[in-house]
This record gives sequence, C-alpha cells and structure tokens, in this order.
Amino acid sequence: MSETTSTAQEGIDQIEDDPIEVRRAKREALIAAGKNPYGHAFAYSHHIDELDAKYAELPDGESTEDEVQIAGRIMAKRDQGKIMFLELRDATADIQLFCRINTLGEEAYAELKDLDVGDWIGACGTMIRTRRGQLSVAVESFELLSKSLRPLPEKFHGLADKETRYRQRYVDLVMNPEVRSTFEARFKIISAIRSYMESQGFYEVETPILHPILGGANAKPFITHHNALDKDFYLRIATELHLKRLLVGGFEKVFEIGRQFRNEGMDPFHNPEFTTMEAYQAYSDLEGMMELTQGYIQAAAMAACGTLQITFQGNEIDLSGEWPRKSMIQLIEEESGEKVDFGMSRDELVRIAEKYGVKAEEAWGKGRLIAEIFEATAEDKLIQPTFVIDHPLEVSPLAKKKPDNENLTERFELFICGHEYANAFNELNDPVDQAERFQAQVAAKETGDDEAMGYDDDYVRALEYGMPPAGGVGIGIDRLVMLLTDSASIRDVLLFPHMRDEAK
Repeated sequence: MSETTSTAQEGIDQIEDDPIEVRRAKREALIAAGKNPYGHAFAYSHHIDELDAKYAELPDGESTEDEVQIAGRIMAKRDQGKIMFLELRDATADIQLFCRINTLGEEAYAELKDLDVGDWIGACGTMIRTRRGQLSVAVESFELLSKSLRPLPEKFHGLADKETRYRQRYVDLVMNPEVRSTFEARFKIISAIRSYMESQGFYEVETPILHPILGGANAKPFITHHNALDKDFYLRIATELHLKRLLVGGFEKVFEIGRQFRNEGMDPFHNPEFTTMEAYQAYSDLEGMMELTQGYIQAAAMAACGTLQITFQGNEIDLSGEWPRKSMIQLIEEESGEKVDFGMSRDELVRIAEKYGVKAEEAWGKGRLIAEIFEATAEDKLIQPTFVIDHPLEVSPLAKKKPDNENLTERFELFICGHEYANAFNELNDPVDQAERFQAQVAAKETGDDEAMGYDDDYVRALEYGMPPAGGVGIGIDRLVMLLTDSASIRDVLLFPHMRDEAK
C-alpha cells in the first residue's frame, strides 16, 4: 500500500461514520503527500459519445490498440480485487473504465481504489469491448482532477421535494439526465429564435436594464439605487420603449433577448425574473407580427422537438398551419354566452365580472373590466394556438386605436393551452396620443393602480421626431420552453430559480 493510501486509511478508521469527513481526510492526505487534489488542465482526445459512435461495431471480447484520453465524473465503482470497474460520465454520455492492477501497478491501483464516487478524473487507455459486450476503456493511467467532498445522494432522482432539487440544481443535473435534456432544449430554443430573427434581417441589440421611469408594461417594479447619480432606478419590466427609440433613429428591424424583472408573485407560470424576446419592425403591422411569431415559434419547436405536433400536460397541440384570429369580445360571448360591449354601463360589466369571480376595483374602467371578464371566462379554453385580437384601449396604452372603434386597439395576444405566450401591437407612433395615454396611466396610478406606467417625457420627445409605422411583438421565452419540453412549472426551466431562505 502506498504512503498516501496508508495515511488516508489511518484518518478514515477514526471518522468512518461521517462520509464527508472521510473524504476530507483523503484530501488532507493527498496534500500532505505533495499531491494536488484539484488538478490542472487535461487534454482529452474524445467525448464519450464520439467513442460510442466510432466503436459501435467493435465485436464482443475484442481489444484495440487505439489510445484515447477522456475526462469526467465517477458515477459508480465496482471492486473485484485485482480488477476494478468505474462508470465515468462526461458532458455527453457514460462509459465503463476497465482497470487492472497488472496494468496500473500496485501503487497506482491503490490510489485508484481510494477514489470516491463523485470524483473527477482524467483517464488514458485503449478501447476494448468486454466479453459481455460492454464498450470500455482499458485504463493505463489516470489522474485526479477534482476531489468530491460530498457523496452524491442515492435517492435524489424523483425526489418528491422539488425545492431541494431546485435549490441544489447542480446535483439535480448530475442525478437526473432528463433535467439536463430540458436545459439543452432551452439552449436550442433560444438559439433557433436568434437564428430565425437574424435570417429575417433583424439586428440583435442591447438596451439598459436600469430605467429611470417605469414603462413598457403594466407591472410592479423592483427598485434599486444608483449611487453615482444618487437616484433610484427601476429594474426594467420591458425592453419596448428603448427598442422603439431605435426605430426613430433609423434602424428598421431590431430585437432583444434579455431578462425582465417584475416584483410580483410566483406560480407555475410566473417568476419575478424572466426572459423575453421583443422585436420591432418598421413599416410592418399586426399581420406581419403574426407571421413573424408563427415563424420563430415553429423554428423553436423544430429545433427542440423535431416536430410541430407536441404534447403539453396531456394536451395534443398542433403548431403547424395558420393559427386562427379571434376578437376578445367574440371569445367572451362564445365561451360564456355573455354579451359584452362598450355600450353597456360600467355597473352592468361589474355585475358580469363578479358573476365569474372577478373582484372589480374602483380604478377600472369598462375596458379593464372586459379584459378581466375575458380572462375569467375564455382564456383557459384556448388550447390550440389562437391570436386574440381587439384588446380594449385601457389595457393597451402603447398600441394604436382601431380606426373604426376608439375603445379597442390593434393588438394581439397569442394563447396556447390557456396561457399567453406572445403580445403584439400595431405600435402607437402619434406623440400627442401617446402623451395622453401616459397621462391616463399617471391618473390611474394616483387612484391606486400600482402597476400603471409613469410619464416618459423622453419617449414622447423621441416620437415627436417621428417614428415610422411599425409592428412590435414580445414573447416569454420561459413559457415557450415549458411548452416545448412539457414542463409543468416555470421553475423546471430556470437553472437557478429564486427560493425562500433554506431552513437551518
């Protein structure tokens, strides 16, 4: 037995009931012997999936002289005396390491026996397939790259307490391969959207996260303080107003993929920190945004799923073809049988809203009431992709009015499986009208609507220089990932969701 192993064993004999302390003792023994338990760069020659493909036809019991170098985490260890089998996992797959004392020598073999499940190693050897048909690397040498001080949990897979898995996402990714697949799909979805937008001639841009004025959406903000300017700022709730300033400046097609922050509640479809893609196109309109939205969602579906026919929480969804357009008021009447319009009194609309469980607030006008009735009666019935059009002006302060009905706007929201996925406008480019809308938002805030926007003087000034007619659209990336990975909660598609403090 080597001096290193002997020293480690002395410590282990004293603390064998505490696996973390056993591993710490091994770490200390390595350091005492002049060895670095946290390694250095390792030049691997292959990923494991490349070896699987290259040697797929290697017959059982066959050996090669093909030398390879691989690196990864030990996921299992089986000791059979003078032969040891390790399961090694890298970023692509798992492979068996076939280790013999006769090849490694007694000292190296003793060090190999001292390794733990969870340790990261680099291994050099030749490719073989065992008589039982297992593709393996016959190890000729190895080196420890990182010592794991905590044992991997045996029962982490399928853990009922998902909060533990969210909190320790790093362990979740190690123990649950399907979780890794979800995030690989997320990366493909974002990449596909970016590629599609660029193929349509859009420039990807970056706009500020710190905003001096609340704007671009109706939401409660996070507030922070800018020390150098000695002024409070809001974390952005939308990228809209800065992106449209770029249209004023002469850019024709722009988009941004980025984080938004809304200081609101959490549920399976909402998280205070989330990712969106917003896009604006000069000279376009609502029809152009519908075509664009179908395009990037279908591109994302093909990248993540390889098909436009998907399943979400038991619902069969068809993302192909042309998606229908239906007005908000039409859907209320279809789904509830209630007739609503702006010719009705506010009291009549309040009565209908309360009939469906909506608690009407004093600050709400007819438009907000109609929007709330739609949410209560029709939203969850929209399973197949549907563009909901003709939104009330009161809830659409940045959209153009319909020419034939000033109570409504040229806006759509895309609904799938009862949830909103995209929101689009014929963008308002009349600075006088926009100033009046901002003033109405300020008035709403003064009467208690803490989600109303502020008055953005600079944005009005930008519009006064002239913004071309334009279409604009925003989509929630996290929800789209949920849809395309059949994930029930937004936390399942966020690598590191925010959590309440861990109990001590």
